Amino acid sequence: MKNPYEVLKSVLQTEKGSMMRPQNKYLFWVAKCANKIEIKNAVESVYKVTVEKVNTEMARGKNKRVRYIMGKTPDWKKAVVELKSGDKIDIA
Repeated sequence: MKNPYEVLKSVLQTEKGSMMRPQNKYLFWVAKCANKIEIKNAVESVYKVTVEKVNTEMARGKNKRVRYIMGKTPDWKKAVVELKSGDKIDIA
C-alpha cells in the first residue's frame, strides 16, 4: 500500500470545489498513478472520515509558449471525493 501523503498531493480550493462543499464533496489533486481505492484509503486515513464515492479525472496540461519555444505544462489528476453525511473536512 502506498503512503497516503504520496497519493494525496493537496486539496484544491477552487470556485467549483467551494460550490460542491454543501453537497459534502471535496476536490483533491492526486498522484497520476493512484486509483480510486488508493484515493479512498488515503482520504480516510489522513482526515479520519468515511468516503462514500470517488470520481477521478485526468486534466491535460496546457500548451505554453516562452518566446519562440513551445512547451507544455504537465498532465495531472484530480479526484472528487464524496463523504458520508455528517462527516466533514476542515479546510482552513
